[in-house]
Amino acid sequence: MMDILLGRRSIRKYTRQPVPDAWILALLRAAMAAPSAGNQQPWEFVVIRDSSVTKHIPSFHPHAQMAPEAPVVIAVCGNLHNEKHAGMWVQDCAAATENLLLAAHAKGLGAVWLGIYPRESRLAGMKKLLQLPDHIVPFAVIPVGFPGEQKPPAERFDETKIHYNRW
Repeated sequence: MMDILLGRRSIRKYTRQPVPDAWILALLRAAMAAPSAGNQQPWEFVVIRDSSVTKHIPSFHPHAQMAPEAPVVIAVCGNLHNEKHAGMWVQDCAAATENLLLAAHAKGLGAVWLGIYPRESRLAGMKKLLQLPDHIVPFAVIPVGFPGEQKPPAERFDETKIHYNRW
C-alpha cells in the first residue's frame, strides 16, 4: 500500500491504448469510497472519451495541454444540492480526486490532477463545455491513460514541517 501512496506521480503523457470501461468504473468506485463531511457525498463525475470535447479544455485551462491526448478525462464535480455542510464539498471532492488518482496508479494507469475550482475562467469554461446545471460545480479534471512516460517516486518528506503538541 505504501508503494502506491509514495510512487504515485502526475503523468501527463499517455499511449493511445484505450482504458477499459471496467477500469474506469473501478476508479470511480474508489473515488466514491472517499470520506465526506457528514457522509454528504456531494460528488458527481463526468467521464469524457470524446476528443471533440477534450480538445477544448486547454482553451480555458492553461496547464491542460495533455487532456486531448488522454483516452479518457474524468471531471470531478460538486453537487450543491447534496451539500449538508456548507463549503465542505470542496474537501470532499479533493478526497475523491486523490482516491481516484491512487486507484489509477494502482491499476498501472497514469493520471494528473488539473484544478478547476476556484478559478473563475476555468469554472466558466468547464461549465459551458459540459453543459453543467447551475448547482453542479466543476472541481477538477483528471486525464487518465496508460502512461507514456515513467517517473521515479518523488521524495517529499520534510521533517521540518512536523510540529508536536504546539507550533
